[in-house]
Amino acid sequence: MDPKRLQLNLWTPSISSSSFSLEQNRYFSYCHLLSIDHKHHLPSSPSNLNATKGHRQEFLHLDLTLGPPPDPSSNPNPNPAVAAPTGRRARANPFQKLKEGKSETITAPYPWATTRRARVHDLNYLQSNNIRTINGQVECKVCQAVYTIEYDIEEKLKGIKDFVLGNRWRMNDRAPKCWMYPRLDNCKNCGSSLKPVIGKKRDINWLFLVLGQMLGCCKLSDLKYFCKHTKNHRTGAKNRLLYIAYIELCKQLYPHGPFHL
Repeated sequence: MDPKRLQLNLWTPSISSSSFSLEQNRYFSYCHLLSIDHKHHLPSSPSNLNATKGHRQEFLHLDLTLGPPPDPSSNPNPNPAVAAPTGRRARANPFQKLKEGKSETITAPYPWATTRRARVHDLNYLQSNNIRTINGQVECKVCQAVYTIEYDIEEKLKGIKDFVLGNRWRMNDRAPKCWMYPRLDNCKNCGSSLKPVIGKKRDINWLFLVLGQMLGCCKLSDLKYFCKHTKNHRTGAKNRLLYIAYIELCKQLYPHGPFHL
């Protein structure tokens, strides 16, 4: 190819270009200039060398007249309307500390309860201390007559243990209807249902409620209290917290299994 007939159309950077920044224009202009020499394999004639040198000097003059680029640290947030992203908010601790003046240890409200809130003794302790039966109070919903009911520990625990181990995987971490709506005994006076007597949270007879499968009679606040002091999550629907309460009490009675799955 005749170098005299080759016309070079050098691209000159546009300072007022809106699609590129000023620094990008200077960079691409220089790269384009170098690429043309390599692409067309221009001979190293004096005229071509002078033309290339002239263009490079023109580009150098333009670069010097524009001045140094601005310091990006001088304006870290050019748009004040857009706030800088903040870090993630720390997740709240689900196990809150006790209020001032409260203690995790209390006087054991029953012989089968420990000195820690919402905790009962395990089955080996009860048997070694000759605690075979427990009792609790129930009240008629209509005539408000109060009765004392006694449960055999081993007999009641066997039924609960067999039910949990046989149906746990189908519960999907939710209490079944028989736990949510327990079958209650009838009052001898009026025939109405008998509900368990539930007083202050620290005095709740947890072992009596689980043996009688009456934990479903507890309010949601009672179940949250239980989960709080047994280091379980207390958020969720009642059937979720009720399931946790049953499994946790089974673990307390059988600390070596088979409920630790």
